[in-house]
Amino acid sequence: MAEWISLSEAAALVEDGQTLALGGMTIYRRPVAFVRELLRRDPRPKDLTLLCFTAGFESDLLVGAGCVSRARSVYFGLESFGFAPMFTEAAQRGQIEVVEETEASLALGIRAGVSGVGFMPSRAWLGTDLPRLRPDVKTVTDPYSGEELLAFPAISCDVAVLHGLEGDPRGNVKLNNNVGVDVELVYLAKTVIVTVERMVEKVERSLDGTLIPAPGAAYIVHAPRGAWPTSCYPDYPLAGGEFLRYTDACYAGRFDDYLAEFLRTG
Repeated sequence: MAEWISLSEAAALVEDGQTLALGGMTIYRRPVAFVRELLRRDPRPKDLTLLCFTAGFESDLLVGAGCVSRARSVYFGLESFGFAPMFTEAAQRGQIEVVEETEASLALGIRAGVSGVGFMPSRAWLGTDLPRLRPDVKTVTDPYSGEELLAFPAISCDVAVLHGLEGDPRGNVKLNNNVGVDVELVYLAKTVIVTVERMVEKVERSLDGTLIPAPGAAYIVHAPRGAWPTSCYPDYPLAGGEFLRYTDACYAGRFDDYLAEFLRTG
């Protein structure tokens, strides 16, 4: 069974130098409340490797606060609200290592990690220049056909944090259907934390949600509106005004002011 804990207890589980995976998709159902609590820590975590299928607002906060030294994600941005300003600045200045990923490489690396093997072979990236950007992706020979393939190394993860709709005392969790790689992260990570909008007696299976059955999550946190200002369908939409306020502050050189207010008011 999962253990129900507070946000501060959950944030304390992240250690310096770990790989932290954040669930959700672009600017939808992101674990923002958890990231806020993580940034309230004194001292804040440092030298994190950020692992996301797509990285967004909450990930940009971590980069801007100096917590991330390495990012691996298919996409890092704010969708229709433009670039992720702090990530873009850090990447351009060489202050953060960016591991080049595509959907295929990330999926294959996660699959290898879940399978407990060192790599996953694939035809992906053959005939492209991508392997030049990733010297850790090596060639292998298929022992049956003799075909040359690329070997995508396994991805590991220390802590994965997702945000869901409901959780029950047994540890079952309900997400909506815009899941990205959330389910895969449950199997990949050594520690899984899920923040949820509601505590219910029993999470029911339904067509409009994805169920993560116990004991997928090691820890569950009750965090109403825990994805805001990203959206959490069907509970609330994204807060476009807040995204504009954030980007305006960043481009005006006032990220620290925005972050201080964000940590005070949440």
